[in-house]
Amino acid sequence: MQIGQLAKKLAVSTDTLRYYEKNQLLQASERTASGYRIYDQSSVKQLEFVLRAKSVGFTLNEIKELLAINVEKASHSCAEVKGLTASKMEDVANKIAELQRFHQSLSLLHASCCGGPESAQYCSILSALENVDDIIN
Repeated sequence: MQIGQLAKKLAVSTDTLRYYEKNQLLQASERTASGYRIYDQSSVKQLEFVLRAKSVGFTLNEIKELLAINVEKASHSCAEVKGLTASKMEDVANKIAELQRFHQSLSLLHASCCGGPESAQYCSILSALENVDDIIN
């Protein structure tokens, strides 16, 4: 199938497919004489792998590493794959903790403001953002 057909089948843009190909996450099985990319079932499976890995939070570089392991499974261990997953889980946990800190700080700022029709000249949120010492971490 050609690039447009593959894009439609898996609900991605042709630009995304070209980007993935450029970054070695997807390979066309061949090109026609006029230069069109032709994708076969193995390309479809590879792209499905990339999209699933992306949907659970792996970066494109991490996906490239997973693809390399997937291609040469016999040369790698489950421990390697589990290690990549554990590292990703730690990254996600750190991001969640950071977002919780943001939420807590924003909640405190939000609660400190009267929210009335008064001029923002004396707004406690703006004052706190102007004065680093007023922001609670």
